[in-house]
Amino acid sequence: MLFAKAKTDFLEYLEIEQNRSQKTIENYDHYLTRLVDFAGEIKIADINPELIRKWRLWLNRLGTNTSDELSKTTQNYHLIALRSFLKYCAKRDIPALSADKVELARTRRKQVTFLGEDELTRLFAQPDLNTMGGVRDRAILELLFSSGLRVSELVGLDRDSINLKRREFMVRGKGQKDRPIFVSPEAAKWVGHYLSKREDTAKPLFARYSGNKQVDLSGNFYRLTARSVQRLVARYARLAGITKHVSPHTLRHSFATDLLMNGADLRSVQAMLGHSNIATTQIYTHVTDPHLKGIHEKFHRHIDNK
Repeated sequence: MLFAKAKTDFLEYLEIEQNRSQKTIENYDHYLTRLVDFAGEIKIADINPELIRKWRLWLNRLGTNTSDELSKTTQNYHLIALRSFLKYCAKRDIPALSADKVELARTRRKQVTFLGEDELTRLFAQPDLNTMGGVRDRAILELLFSSGLRVSELVGLDRDSINLKRREFMVRGKGQKDRPIFVSPEAAKWVGHYLSKREDTAKPLFARYSGNKQVDLSGNFYRLTARSVQRLVARYARLAGITKHVSPHTLRHSFATDLLMNGADLRSVQAMLGHSNIATTQIYTHVTDPHLKGIHEKFHRHIDNK
């Protein structure tokens, strides 16, 4: 069977049987198309360790429009997509290389960037509250830090998604998994304040107030995009005099760090972040390591050598 034909069937399987998001399917399509770009019209039987070795070398030397090379993490995404495809082949009894023959490259653990209390205070003070966009942006900043939402989850919220009285709601995150989101009184106050100023009936919770196209044919505002939220967070960070790189994910890191510093356990933080694997949550060792040191000093028996 030709790889290109099987790839199409695999993507349809992800959509129909696995109920994966369109974004995930688009990414897998992109990564697997790169194998076709490299190897041409190959058959599934042609995918062997030597072909994969040469493809990895090709990927390692492949540049993008923003970098001279693909990061190791991005290269691994290609291999993860191929492993998923090979597992699909095994499930369909299609002769193919075993997925466990595809090894991922070792990557360095990312350094987590988070904001301290003073930095958060300065960041939240930047939006111009005399404008509709400024009130919206303050609500966005407060909600990101309060909830630990991913930016894709935030921009996907509708007005009726969030319950401000209960200060909790459900969100569907990566892997189409639902998880509870809890909102602080301060964040609920700002979201409520923003909604009270809205005069439109648009469905999105956070609407777009700038750009060439602000409203649709019905006169309702378009949904704010993830890229727009990334830009506004970065702009307010610069205005606040914060020199480190700040993104919506930085506020998610700050949310998790704040929980751990105040005594939350790693498993609870894992659930609130929506991590499927505890290993992903363990990037926050910058918080847990000092805690472990305190336990050692408090409970470990000390020997007096006098």
